[in-house]
Amino acid sequence: MNGIKTPRDIVTFIQKEKVEVVDLRFMDFPGLWQHFSVPAREMKEETFEKGLGFDGSSIRGWQVINESDMLVKPVPETAFVDPFFKDKTLVLICNICDPITGEDYTRDPRNIARKAEAYLKSTGLADVASIGPEAEFFIFDDVRFDQNSHEGYYHIDSNEGQWNTGRIENPNSGYKIRYKEGYFPVPPTDTLQDIRSEMMLILERIGIPIEAQHHEAATGGQCEIDMRFGTLLHMADAMLKYKYVIKNVARKYNKTATFMPKPLFGDNGSGMHVNLSLWKGDKNLFSGEGYAGMSETAMFAIGGILKHAASLLALTSPTTNSYKRLVPGYEAPVNLAYSRRNRSAAVRIPMYSTSPKSKRVEFRCPDPSCNPYLAFAAILMAAVDGILNKIDPGEPFDKDLYDLPPEELAKVPQTPGSLREALMALEKDHAFLMKNDVFTQDVIETWIDYKMKNEVLALDLRPHPWEFTLYYDI
Repeated sequence: MNGIKTPRDIVTFIQKEKVEVVDLRFMDFPGLWQHFSVPAREMKEETFEKGLGFDGSSIRGWQVINESDMLVKPVPETAFVDPFFKDKTLVLICNICDPITGEDYTRDPRNIARKAEAYLKSTGLADVASIGPEAEFFIFDDVRFDQNSHEGYYHIDSNEGQWNTGRIENPNSGYKIRYKEGYFPVPPTDTLQDIRSEMMLILERIGIPIEAQHHEAATGGQCEIDMRFGTLLHMADAMLKYKYVIKNVARKYNKTATFMPKPLFGDNGSGMHVNLSLWKGDKNLFSGEGYAGMSETAMFAIGGILKHAASLLALTSPTTNSYKRLVPGYEAPVNLAYSRRNRSAAVRIPMYSTSPKSKRVEFRCPDPSCNPYLAFAAILMAAVDGILNKIDPGEPFDKDLYDLPPEELAKVPQTPGSLREALMALEKDHAFLMKNDVFTQDVIETWIDYKMKNEVLALDLRPHPWEFTLYYDI
C-alpha cells in the first residue's frame, strides 16, 4: 500500500482504518502460502523486531520436532487489506528467523530471494534484477480425484470444454472451445471474461499493476493475467498474491482455479515464462548493439541460463506433472537454445518493442507450480554466473526447432525428461547457486530429498490408470 514503509506506519494504519485482524503469511519450502492471524491490537512497533512465535516443525521441509520454535517477522511494505475476509484484515508477508540466534532461516524461501538480490549488488554488475513472470492457469467447473490401494482416478470438467459439445445442458449452446483454439475468442465462446476482469481489478486494488488479461490457447478454461514487471523479491511476493486472488475469485463463482502445469491430456499446458533484465541506475544492461538489440552482458546471461538449465528446472519446473508439459514435439520449449521471436526456443528475446528499456531475456521452461522465491533466485544466479564467467551461448536458432532434420536436432541439448532427471542434474550442478550462501548445501539437499521422497518415488509406487489400458489383458 502506498505510503506504508515502517512499523509505525502499520500501527497508524490499523488504528485509522479500524483494522480488526492481522494475517501473517509466509511461504513453506515446496511453495504454498501459509498463515495465522492475530487480533489487530497485538501489532505493536516492537512486534516487527521481536517477531511472533510458531511451530516450524509443522511446515513442510522445515524444522525437526526438537528444534521446532521459529519466529515470523512481518515486513511493513508488503501490507495489503485482504479482499475476501469478512472482518477487516490487514495482511503482512513475513520473514522467518531463528528464535535463539535471531538469524534469518536458511530454508525460508523469501530469505533466499533476498540473498540473491544482495549477491547481485555485491558483484557490482547491477543494482536491480527486473523480473516479469507470465503465469497461465486453468479455471474449471469441477474437479474430483482419488488414489488408494484399489483405485486411482481424476475427473475434470469445464463448461467450455470441447468434450462437452454433446452434453445435455438444456440447452447446450454449442459454443465450446476447440482444442488448442482458445487464444483470444470473444464471448460467448469465452465465458470467463467477467471473472478474469474481477481478478484483474482486485489485483490492481491490492497494489499489483496488471498489463492485460485474456483467454489462453487450451480448451476448458485456460487463462492468463499478466503482471507488470518489478524487482525480484517484489515479484515473488506478487506471485503469491496473484495465486491467492485468482483461486479465491474462482471460488466465489463456484469454480476452481489450478496452476498445475498439465491438467489436460491432448491440449496446451500452463507455463510461466520468466522475463529477466539487469539494471544499473536507469540503464538496462541487456540493451546493446548485438543480436536482436542485445548487449554482450545479455548474451553471457543467456549462456549461463542455458548452461545450468537442466539443474534450474529442478526449481523452476519442480513437479512430476511439469514434465507432462515439457515433452518434445508439443507446445513447450524443450530445446536448450535461444532466438528472437522464435517461441520454440527455451530462451527467447521478445521483439515487441525496439526501446532499450524493454530489452530482456525470456526463459520459457518454468511453470507456475514453482516456488517463485526459489525459481527467480535460481534464474538470477545462473544469469550472473554466465556474466561473470563470460559463458558463450553459441549461435541463435531462428528456425522452427520442431522442424529441424534429425541430424541437426541431435546437436541441440534438451531439457530433462522427468523431475528425477532434473533433481539428478541439480545434485551435480549447484555450485553456482551457493555463491555467497544464497542457496546453502542444506537447502539443496533438503529440496532434492523432499522432492524425491514425496513426489518422484511416491508416484513411482502407484499404478497409473493408463497402465490398465496397456497391460490388463496381458
